[in-house]
Amino acid sequence: MDKCVLCNPEGTKLKFVRENELAKVYYDGFPVTEYHSLIVPKRHVSDYFDLTKEELDAIQELLLEQRNYLLGIDPTIEGFNIGNNIGQVAGQTVWHVHTHLIPRRKGDMVDPKGGVRGVIPEKQKY
Repeated sequence: MDKCVLCNPEGTKLKFVRENELAKVYYDGFPVTEYHSLIVPKRHVSDYFDLTKEELDAIQELLLEQRNYLLGIDPTIEGFNIGNNIGQVAGQTVWHVHTHLIPRRKGDMVDPKGGVRGVIPEKQKY
């Protein structure tokens, strides 16, 4: 836990945004788009499916708050991707649960059809 960047973000590229009792929001240090946010439980836990109902509710609350905030400050945002990487084969590299909230704008990708299906590029288009 001492080396977990989400437990100890000091000195990282993460920027604190807001929090509630059980979770925090940071701007991603390596954003996919501007205002790419991470919603992180305060308790160190690596697997999304090990979160408590209370933690899931706290994360959902912050997802909605952050979405509404971003829509209020950036009128170019027209959509969002939300996701979690759970396990090494799914791309998880930070072993502390974090939910990505990725703002999307018209033209940020040539053809966004398929959205999160793009985790396996040849399966994105259908």
